[in-house]
Amino acid sequence: MKFFLASLLAGSAAAFAPASQKATSTVALSAFESELGVQTPIGLLDPLNLLGDATQERFDELRYTEIKHGRICQLAFLGNIITRAGVHLPGNIDSAGTSFDSIPDGWAALSAIPPQ
Repeated sequence: MKFFLASLLAGSAAAFAPASQKATSTVALSAFESELGVQTPIGLLDPLNLLGDATQERFDELRYTEIKHGRICQLAFLGNIITRAGVHLPGNIDSAGTSFDSIPDGWAALSAIPPQ
């Protein structure tokens, strides 16, 4: 029984011991380590390896696209919040006279928009 308890304590102590650190470096990503948005403990985060052999032009294009998509998502979220608060655009959504106020909020709006 004492040996069993001693082995349990030794095993649990090993779980909290510091792991050995292996030095890994990527030559391709080190070119972008000084860019805006690189965090100190992680460095440049590229989990999909999109920048494996990228040039500065490719990096700038991906950054521009990411910022553009982020702004579109922010506007979509803001539009969702505003319409759920009851604020709708004035006027009609089509030439048949369907007003924006008659369109429900959320997922129900997808089936309520009249076809063209």
